[in-house]
Amino acid sequence: MIKTAPFNKFADEYEAWFERYNLVFLSEIEAIKRSFDLLPENIRGIEIGMGSGRYAMELGIKEGIEPAANLRELALEKGLDVIDASAEHLPYKDHSFDFVLFVTIEHLANLKQAISEAYRVLKPGASIILAFIDRLSPLAERYSVSKSKFYKQAQFYSVEKIQQLLEEKGFKDLSYHQCIFDDIDRIQKVEVPKEGFGYGSFVVVSATKKGK
Repeated sequence: MIKTAPFNKFADEYEAWFERYNLVFLSEIEAIKRSFDLLPENIRGIEIGMGSGRYAMELGIKEGIEPAANLRELALEKGLDVIDASAEHLPYKDHSFDFVLFVTIEHLANLKQAISEAYRVLKPGASIILAFIDRLSPLAERYSVSKSKFYKQAQFYSVEKIQQLLEEKGFKDLSYHQCIFDDIDRIQKVEVPKEGFGYGSFVVVSATKKGK
């Protein structure tokens, strides 16, 4: 389950980040789109931890879950189909979706269980996409030492740890894209994502559920 308290109490402040760092946000969107480019058309997917719906709106995602009530209300106002649920206990049937997207794994209480649930609700051959701040990156270090109310209890992960969790669960064909190559306060334009990882603070890992 996502740690909702700061997101409920300080929803306006959380939203203000996207205005202040809009170019960072749009750079992240571009990196996520690289993984979306690998998906077929006319498919059904969800975002886990939809927040106020900013990523979903940019990516054309219509459904998702969001346990933080104040953020969920903002997503509902955007016309998104978002429900109150946790990543570790998804209220969906087995083999329901063609993709599952996570953009808030740092705030999950049990990432391993969340990945297991994503595997369950995905169709065979479908994709999981995890977008996150690399634990070994300058941005993770910045947030770790800051007094940010949103990252105070965050758990950052290395790419290698994400790879391990995905492969242990049975995902295959991992691909990687990255962005945020500079300090977020110095970014002056939307970055062009690069394949791989190790240079950008923001990494997107996509993988496929085994089977046809």
